Amino acid sequence: MTIPYPNTQPMPAIASVTPPSGSSRPRVTFLGTGYLGATYAICYAELGYDVLGFDVDADKITKLNAGEVPIHEPGLDELLKRNLAAGRLRFSTDIAETAEHGDVHFICVGTPQRADGMGADLSYVEASVTSLAQHLTRKALIVGKSTVPVGTAEWVEQLVGKHSPADLGVEVAWSPEFLQEGFAVDDVLRPNRIVVGVKSEWANGMLYAAHKGVFDLAATEDREVPLVVTDFATAELVKVAANAFLATKISFINAMAEVCEASGGDVTQLARAIGYDPRIGNRFLQAGLGFGGACLPKDIRAFQARAQELGAGEALRFLHEVDLINLRRRTRVLHLAAELLGRRAGPAGPDLSGTRIAVLGATFKPNTDDVRDAPALAVAALLHKAGADVHVYDPQGVENARRAVPELTYEAGISEAVAGADLVCVLTEWADFRNADPSVLGDLVAGRRVVDARNCLDSALWTQAGWEYRGLGRP
Repeated sequence: MTIPYPNTQPMPAIASVTPPSGSSRPRVTFLGTGYLGATYAICYAELGYDVLGFDVDADKITKLNAGEVPIHEPGLDELLKRNLAAGRLRFSTDIAETAEHGDVHFICVGTPQRADGMGADLSYVEASVTSLAQHLTRKALIVGKSTVPVGTAEWVEQLVGKHSPADLGVEVAWSPEFLQEGFAVDDVLRPNRIVVGVKSEWANGMLYAAHKGVFDLAATEDREVPLVVTDFATAELVKVAANAFLATKISFINAMAEVCEASGGDVTQLARAIGYDPRIGNRFLQAGLGFGGACLPKDIRAFQARAQELGAGEALRFLHEVDLINLRRRTRVLHLAAELLGRRAGPAGPDLSGTRIAVLGATFKPNTDDVRDAPALAVAALLHKAGADVHVYDPQGVENARRAVPELTYEAGISEAVAGADLVCVLTEWADFRNADPSVLGDLVAGRRVVDARNCLDSALWTQAGWEYRGLGRP
């Protein structure tokens, strides 16, 4: 059922439950303090919950307890410091302390792609659930928040039954996350929906109590937060289905960019025109370098793998082409660079030796320091492999990029990156790059050539400043 809250209609009855700890509202823990767990832990403390974040990484826990956020996420550092000082938030490497603290335990560990295939690696989920279950001393609710293959919740329920004392009656539920990096604080405090997969009224009541802070904030701001209460399988499928849809929409407009490049059309005008159709909408219709990050690429591959296991592989065959379209955008930038530099491509690809290329952007999107499966960094590596002297600048991602691809040269600013460059490639749409003055940059480069791989620059302005401009899917 879907329950919009607050609403003018009376709320369907949700059983009122007393947290097993005896607290007035559930005490919550978040197992895993990476991007997902740290963000949720900090924001739930901001909502007034008594929160403990757990991780096996002692260095990460030490930094969090010292008020240092291990990721770049706008607004998160201030919330961390405030809630540590208020005593509502702490972090620990002690699983027994974590088990004792929580009424509701959220599993927020990573589910990366397996090294031996496309499926999800659930070893971190298994380790955290097993360890927690063995240390529980009272009834609790274990809630999966990680993105997982459908069927995982039932498996977690079996793990809990095997490793926790039977007389405690520990229960399992699933509540997927929908965070967008760069907007994650608002996505936790002001979500566009909450989905819960439960099997009992007690679990439903506990999860409602664990989300009441979100509903109360919505009420004060006169907003609605739809609550979808469903079964395990549907709750698990919601996140991967949403990611598959978004990936498909992004790859669709990039497929249209390929057609525009072949026919002379302009994909930015095409996207604008079809985006006015309310059945389509203009969000995620920005053609360019494609999607990346820690979620979409590995999630659509894991979705395909799981569908194959279930005998429904044919239903998701199209996601393979979605993936291929996305990856082709990266090599398209390499070939555009070669065209602008007057280098022909041989059987092994273009030879860019003797050229200096400035790469603006390393993160997979702006307002984050995340370089995991970042198209920008992948293209920079391709340019380097082709022989170019590549100089990279990113407002937040340089240190992470340096660790991931150390063979590139990293600069401290835009001016240093473009100085003496034969070609500039804008690969992440940071505001710093969108708003850069092409005339000023033109005085620094060796050649006024630019590849706008995100179609984020004002092409007329750059052309007027004497730049030879190329955008993806544009004439």
